[in-house]
Amino acid sequence: MLEAKVVCNKNFITGEIDPRLFGSFAEHMGRVIYSGIYEPQNCCSDEHGFRKDVLHTVKEMGVTAVRYPGGNFVSAYHWEDGVGPKECRPRRLELAWKSIETNEFGTNEFMQWARIAGVIPILTVNLGTRGIDEAVQYLEYCNFPEGTKYSELRKSHGIEQPYGVKLWCLGNEMDGHWQIGHKSAADYGKLAAETGKAMKAIDPEIELIACGSSLSSMPTCPQWDMEVLEQAYEVIDYLALHQYYGGQEKGTKDFLAQSLDMEEYIKTIRSAAQVVKQKKHSDKNMKFSVDEWGVWAASATTVVKEAEKNAWQTAPSLSEQIYTMEDALLFAEMQMAIVRNADVIKIACQSLLTNVSACIMTEKGGGLWLQTIYYPFYYFANYAHGVVLETVVSCETYKSSQFEVPYLDVLAVWNKEEQEIAVFLVNRSETESIKCEACFQDFELNDVKMAVALYAEDKKMTNQLDHNAVVPRKNTSVSIQGNRCTVEAAPLSFHVVRLG
Repeated sequence: MLEAKVVCNKNFITGEIDPRLFGSFAEHMGRVIYSGIYEPQNCCSDEHGFRKDVLHTVKEMGVTAVRYPGGNFVSAYHWEDGVGPKECRPRRLELAWKSIETNEFGTNEFMQWARIAGVIPILTVNLGTRGIDEAVQYLEYCNFPEGTKYSELRKSHGIEQPYGVKLWCLGNEMDGHWQIGHKSAADYGKLAAETGKAMKAIDPEIELIACGSSLSSMPTCPQWDMEVLEQAYEVIDYLALHQYYGGQEKGTKDFLAQSLDMEEYIKTIRSAAQVVKQKKHSDKNMKFSVDEWGVWAASATTVVKEAEKNAWQTAPSLSEQIYTMEDALLFAEMQMAIVRNADVIKIACQSLLTNVSACIMTEKGGGLWLQTIYYPFYYFANYAHGVVLETVVSCETYKSSQFEVPYLDVLAVWNKEEQEIAVFLVNRSETESIKCEACFQDFELNDVKMAVALYAEDKKMTNQLDHNAVVPRKNTSVSIQGNRCTVEAAPLSFHVVRLG
């Protein structure tokens, strides 16, 4: 058995956790929308066509915000197609995923769904094939009270009061060659700045998210981010980071080590923003939105081939990845990296909400089941509230192809209101349990309020056939004495311990 020491101190806090860190993402891709969150023919659906089982699960899961409508989809999207009487909405060729878009579900349906789900809406404007005019018209439709062309159009659609959407993304992944309307950093930065200025002239209270690098591995990262910030620093409120990891075929050690790449990516973009701030002699500290993140098991080539195979269908099955126990561990590590940087990362959207790289899998005409990655999200969203404690970890390490990797990954969060500490752990070792002793200096521990573990006999086990194959179990190995807590973590396991 390996041993690890962890030290936290009440006086050393790295950042306050914004509730919006536990967001998700709904794009018109595959079955995310149609038969995912919206399926009028399903017996589980309400009078609006929204799946009640999905709504219940979203609430239980703890999702706080949802980004819509894309994603790659948005870069050729006409928002006007998705408002007004459904019988008048056009069927269009959807270019990003090569499908037929019926526009049966659009902005009005999403806003209604978001209200019922109790989530903060994040809308994205098309800066691929469109630009400033359409962005301000979309904002006018959503947020302006009355008396203008688009505010009155909204009212004619039965929505008297403005939606008051506060968070807006200025396009999507504009650094990517795959993106319709792909631009250079200089061109995108200028367009984002001018679009942002026009939008804030209409509603000064909105917050704007500009596209940063789509992946840490992009050849233009971090130069892209710096050039965009040079152009738009004083206009935008957040710079977006997107990150997905695959590589399961490389072996568990290298696969799980990728969370260290995410830490490096965040550190790099934070530094890039700091350089631009100093160059501009600005008083403004840039904040960040990781508004697409997740584990991606399928290669980009596979997704493209799948889209080609199902070309010009309506909501075909696409990239419906099935997650393993191993995937859930990297997913948890990625979430820990995001929360660990809560001092500057204020928004994060796990990608996607249903069916495509998703926590929730639905059956068309039937029910739903939960993937292995659902459980880490659930525990972070429900219990990682308050402030992040600076954590010093001493444990054995292993060498991956890129990093010196600690076998134990740890995050500690202090919820002052509930007077509890939530500790999240991942044991990366394939063969050894870890005995972890955590010392919480200047705290007095009273009881173990909850201790659960997620693990499986086979790291490749999924919940696809047996929906309860990989589920949390009670961990009886946790003990406290004074200000110390001892936890035994089985090989390749995720743990949550709540201490009173």
